Amino acid sequence: MSGQGPAVTPAIPGFLMWRATNAWQRAQRSALEAFGLTHVQYALLSTLASDDAKKGLSQAEISARSGVDPMTTSQVVRILEGRDLLSRTASPDDKRAQRVTLSSAGRSTVRKAQPKVEKADAEFFSGAGKHVAGLTAALNALTNNS
Repeated sequence: MSGQGPAVTPAIPGFLMWRATNAWQRAQRSALEAFGLTHVQYALLSTLASDDAKKGLSQAEISARSGVDPMTTSQVVRILEGRDLLSRTASPDDKRAQRVTLSSAGRSTVRKAQPKVEKADAEFFSGAGKHVAGLTAALNALTNNS
């Protein structure tokens, strides 16, 4: 098929969102590589780093707050616990449940990674220029309707 130009990207919103998501994920992977974290791991750690989570959260609470599905949350919590970035203890309220808290290493990792993640995010979305506010509003509308 020589002589043909590059393939034309369809102006289909879902396809374009998929391509933008892939590009954003590459930027986040690059920012988190030095910390040995995936973006999902960072999302769970940063959820636990919030001020109101200092006493720990259940895995269900972590899942709900981070937007990560419960099965993935469970798997990632196990991985992060194995890396000593968080710990699980029996919940004082429900003996069947566990509270998940950051370890000092986890807190330190989040503190160091956060500026890199925020910088990668700002650089990625700077490509939208003056449309960032509208893009943010549109994404909020889409995610609040799902």
